[in-house]
Amino acid sequence: MNYEDLMQWKGYLFLDNIVEPGTNSLRVSISRASVSSEIEDISFEEYTINDVYPIEIDKTLPVIEFDSYVAYTVFDESFHFVNQEDDFLGNSVRLFTKSTYLDFISKGTIALDIYSYKELFHYQIVCLDHIIDIVSFDKPTIISE
Repeated sequence: MNYEDLMQWKGYLFLDNIVEPGTNSLRVSISRASVSSEIEDISFEEYTINDVYPIEIDKTLPVIEFDSYVAYTVFDESFHFVNQEDDFLGNSVRLFTKSTYLDFISKGTIALDIYSYKELFHYQIVCLDHIIDIVSFDKPTIISE
């Protein structure tokens, strides 16, 4: 599997873990989330909510690893702004062809001064609760666990 394969997947994701396993490297673990077909009742103290479809977690997705990055940001999904001028490919796992975040990183760092012969890429992983943006010169590696 590669990043482009993950871009084709449609559905909900959860962020399991984000860690820097080495200097300036990044590892993002995600899981699929789907709505169960089984109905349940959920009780909280003296309250009961009837006919709830719980979310089921499938931890079979691989880990996305970046050998290096220029910047990454983790947003609470409630506060993330979707810019209508941005263009991307993919669904919950994305690659931007145009983005204000990429412009911000390009103008706000010396990355392109140092590596003027390389191209910066903006990747995004849209999860329930979190939005992860990664800017890197390198394509990510997909690791099956």
